Amino acid sequence: MASHRKTRPGGTIGTGLRTPALATAALTSMAVLSQTAEAVPSTDRTKPSLEEVEKKVDDLYRQAESATEKYNAAKERTGKQRGRADALRDDVARRTERLNKAREELGSFAAAQYRTGAASPGTTTFLLADSPQDYFDQSQLMNRLTSREKSAVDDYIGEQAATMKKRREAAESLQSLTDSQHDLQTAKATVQKKLASARELLSQLTAQEKARLAAVEREKQQEAARKAAELAKRQAARQQAASSSSPSSSSGSGSTGSGSTGSTTSSSYDTKAEKAIAFARAQIGKPYVWGATGPDSYDCSGLTQGAWRAAGVTLPRTTYDQVDAGTTVSLANARPGDLVFFYDDISHVGVYIGNGMMIHAPKPGAYVREESIYYGGESIIHSVVRPG
Repeated sequence: MASHRKTRPGGTIGTGLRTPALATAALTSMAVLSQTAEAVPSTDRTKPSLEEVEKKVDDLYRQAESATEKYNAAKERTGKQRGRADALRDDVARRTERLNKAREELGSFAAAQYRTGAASPGTTTFLLADSPQDYFDQSQLMNRLTSREKSAVDDYIGEQAATMKKRREAAESLQSLTDSQHDLQTAKATVQKKLASARELLSQLTAQEKARLAAVEREKQQEAARKAAELAKRQAARQQAASSSSPSSSSGSGSTGSGSTGSTTSSSYDTKAEKAIAFARAQIGKPYVWGATGPDSYDCSGLTQGAWRAAGVTLPRTTYDQVDAGTTVSLANARPGDLVFFYDDISHVGVYIGNGMMIHAPKPGAYVREESIYYGGESIIHSVVRPG
């Protein structure tokens, strides 16, 4: 006889625990986890860590400084092109005036010839035309002209060609000026955007986080000072070794000895460097302002340019050009007055003052100050250049 017992749905797992019971327990667990997750504010899950904020802010300031150097380059280029455009415009005006006078003189010749019957009305028409070159080339007409008239024709043709050339140059210069002004505005907008983003990130920090950030910065400065002291010891030992081995070799290590051409050159550089450093030191405490060249504020390359200008040396405006305005030396051979450049894109520079220290305009929101060249770590140092 067949059994009428129904099969249990799903069977059992473990020691008689049915699947529906397991599913119920799992759903209950998921609900608890879900409620726990919802209890955590969403800002805590998405808010970046203090380290991430610090890195982001540093990156934004770096990008702003890089954009500042591009702004400086565009501004310098715009200034030069504006001057060239103005000069070409004035030149075109002068040439146009001379061209009009030459045309008037030709007109008087043509009118006189027409009155005397020496030339046909067609001759007069072509003499007064804007482009009579083809007509003047006809020997029949040229044979009728006196030497004075021929000279007037030659002057007119030459003046017309020169004026047209200058007009083309002026139009091209104006277009270049327009392009540079566009680049200038783009770089300016980029700087402003990066600075605004950095300020926004910093504004979101709590007082406690700002205090922690300041503590981290102090630790970095202490490490930078330690590295600067180590460099100072190495440089002093190197100089002492060079001085003891050969008096003439001391000029290459920063000595200001006398009695040789090398020593004289070294002494001359040291004199200029002292003036550059004195100028830079006098600017300490003035704010960093992007694009500024003094006297009330500076950006990094504006400060180094002003410092060496005080020493009688003209440096280019941007870090990209200043890095090529001298002789590259090793960090171990760095001497006071040398320029220290930072980052792969050469977007920052300071004036070396010896003992691993420099004077620089650090970044937006900061002030010109004396600081270790290791302020951002050893890896960011790009090169050392001796102006001259």
